[in-house]
Amino acid sequence: MSVQELKRIHWGLMLMEELKELFVDSQDKLSDLCALIESSDVIGIDTEFLREKTYYAQLCLMQIATDNLLACVDPLSISNLNPLLELLYQPRRIKIMHSARQDLEIFFDLKSGLPKPVFDTQIAATLLGYGDQVGYAGLVKAMLSKTVDKEHSRTDWSQRPLDEAQIHYALNDVRYLIPLYRQQQKRLAEKGREQWLQPDFESLTDTRLYAPDPQQLWRRVKGVNILKRGQLAVLQQLTIWREQCAKELNRPRKWVLPDEVLVDIARRCPGSVEALEKIRGWNNFMKKNADDILTVIGQARLIPESQWPVAERAIPMTPDQESIVDLLMSVVRMRAFENDVTPAALVTRRELENLVMGERNTSVLCGWRRKLVGNELLRCLEGKKRISISGHTLRIADVNGS
Repeated sequence: MSVQELKRIHWGLMLMEELKELFVDSQDKLSDLCALIESSDVIGIDTEFLREKTYYAQLCLMQIATDNLLACVDPLSISNLNPLLELLYQPRRIKIMHSARQDLEIFFDLKSGLPKPVFDTQIAATLLGYGDQVGYAGLVKAMLSKTVDKEHSRTDWSQRPLDEAQIHYALNDVRYLIPLYRQQQKRLAEKGREQWLQPDFESLTDTRLYAPDPQQLWRRVKGVNILKRGQLAVLQQLTIWREQCAKELNRPRKWVLPDEVLVDIARRCPGSVEALEKIRGWNNFMKKNADDILTVIGQARLIPESQWPVAERAIPMTPDQESIVDLLMSVVRMRAFENDVTPAALVTRRELENLVMGERNTSVLCGWRRKLVGNELLRCLEGKKRISISGHTLRIADVNGS
């Protein structure tokens, strides 16, 4: 495509009321798309992927939106996405996503880094009274009075060719992202909350979320509570080994070794292939890698006790503490209602339980959450606030009566 044609298309997009829709399935078309969006400072992004049978999610489609166009980019037909990724990773562009966590994981796997800054319309919705987990279609309906078709939500996006209905469905997932962003920015500004979400968005793009510490992966294994500390040391090393195998094979962790098998191996600590064969769940992978598993077990048993991991043992709450949590939750609900946010956006019950148990490193004591309710919760716990009922209304006042 010539420069003149690109300019003509760009000018046409500027004049059209309807967004231009593009399907990008070649390197040349990707170059054309990059030229068209290069001047955009706000870009909507969504992805379609599969990960049921792989460790790494398989990117099957990337949808892009600007103020002027919509595009479906087919990564299965394009060998080099770097020209587009370089544009998306430039910090001068705001990337608009809805429920961005899984999409960002895709980008982290592609580039070992994350595109910044990000604006998540689902997170922003929590400050505008739309709930803490509102879906994209529901938010579009509520804020823009538009209907998003979900007919193809179960599509296998790795299959080709994609038909026109599938492409239209995929484009709809970004069609309203920028209008949502504009509307939310306006509403947040009206409430004086433009900067409240910045820490949340920065946390969302913290690379530590997407590159967990291998030494801590054992904490995610189901059933660890039955193991003693020495057995936890074995589980820790087995979990590290499983993670490496899963990455190399590009298979889900639990396909390599299910959690219950890991726990059983760590509990029994078999010292021979014959003993390992008696583990329930013995499979071909274990058979092929029996020597490696035994080596990991042997090395783990040599770890000194001072380096054994320590499981977090839940301390049961007393009835009085449970009652205090209930009382504080009523305060949270009241402040959430007054400020048109959802209670879960302020603090979860688990976080309140931790607060009552003495934990102070929690999100409700940071940023806007602390301002809305965090300080008040602390003063209640310190006995500096009185909670009472007047008629059908909850009252909260300083203990000195002010």
